[in-house]
Amino acid sequence: MSPPMSRLSFQLARALSRGRKRRHMTRETILAGLLRKRAAAHRAGDDDQEAKLREQIRWALPVVDPDAAA
Repeated sequence: MSPPMSRLSFQLARALSRGRKRRHMTRETILAGLLRKRAAAHRAGDDDQEAKLREQIRWALPVVDPDAAA
């Protein structure tokens, strides 16, 4: 079985691909959607779903290498 993060990465990449086929989506709109879903899970008290969405949000955040940015 693959590590949980690898599975989450694959699932998010697949969701991104499907979403882009339906309409033009940017990383920012996808991240905004994940944040809305996480907030809804929090309001509903669904701790498991909120935790999964937090992992997807971490994966979706842009990562900048400080050495490459210089």
